[in-house]
Amino acid sequence: MKSGMDIESSSISSTTPFMNMTPREMVTHLASSNAVVVFSSTDCCFSTVAKNLLFSLAVGPTVIELDQHASGSTMLTALCQLSGETRQPLPAVFVGGKLLGGVEILLAKHINGALIPLLKEAGALWL
Repeated sequence: MKSGMDIESSSISSTTPFMNMTPREMVTHLASSNAVVVFSSTDCCFSTVAKNLLFSLAVGPTVIELDQHASGSTMLTALCQLSGETRQPLPAVFVGGKLLGGVEILLAKHINGALIPLLKEAGALWL
């Protein structure tokens, strides 16, 4: 799934500050670049579910498809470190610059009514 908010390797040139960042700093910088950021993989069904839920709520997340990003594999390693996961931590959903978690936490917060207030507080929803 492509959206107008996708960040791909072609959009990051050698003149950006990313060249001097560690993968962890790059993830942290990207995660705080928008109210909602999803680190994803185009072939991950859980990532698709997370993105579709957010889009259905009229949230325009920044989506970073790691399998299409030049630094994707190193950012994936950084996401494992940040999340404490040894398995693939995708999708990794950040709200307000903070790691919310994966699709299970996103869906649980939606079901129990905690997601909408969290999105409003981060400035992702105006209603």
